[in-house]
Amino acid sequence: MEAQRSSNARNYQKELDRILGQLTAPPRLMLHSCCAPCSSYVLEYLRRYFEITVFYYNPNISMEAEYRKRVAEQKRLIAAYNEMADSGYPIAVVEGDYEPEAFYAAAKGLEQCPEGGERCFACYALRLRKTAELARQSGQDYFATTLTISPLKNAAKLNEIGERLAEEYQVPWLPSDFKKKNGYKRSIELSAEYGLYRQNYCGCVYSVKRFSKRPKDAR
Repeated sequence: MEAQRSSNARNYQKELDRILGQLTAPPRLMLHSCCAPCSSYVLEYLRRYFEITVFYYNPNISMEAEYRKRVAEQKRLIAAYNEMADSGYPIAVVEGDYEPEAFYAAAKGLEQCPEGGERCFACYALRLRKTAELARQSGQDYFATTLTISPLKNAAKLNEIGERLAEEYQVPWLPSDFKKKNGYKRSIELSAEYGLYRQNYCGCVYSVKRFSKRPKDAR
């Protein structure tokens, strides 16, 4: 409930709409992606405005076989989008290192935190920091993440971390709450259309213990 109240304090979708309305040429966007299903709507939506590089960096995925399955789906979706005519700018993809040890280091001391709490916030920061670093190194105009599309992720905290890293790395953060405008619903439709593998847990050892209790498609 607290996450929902704080995410309503600012309307990140309206902030994004204002930025999109002011664009005169396609900027370069480094977009962190957590998985193909979550990126499906975000890419459909943003590729009309940005030259996007998808950065697939998710060290929270504890099992390598699961990681490989998800990254393959991400690349398959991007290839399918790039084959479509007149639907937006071509999408590039960069696969980050698979380094679960980085996640365990970030989660150290937070193992007993409830899901959606401080351990998850540390995970957000780990992935967004790598995204900001790469955006700075490659001269991107903005960086963002697909994570805000999930009803189970704290959009306010993600935007807070992104804004802090934007100051540190001097790359503008693209605010978002992609679940707005039926974004999450559209991601489910696109996942069905492309036959995407949809997992029902984020990937870490802490969420996998609970995944059997969750409804399918809730991440």
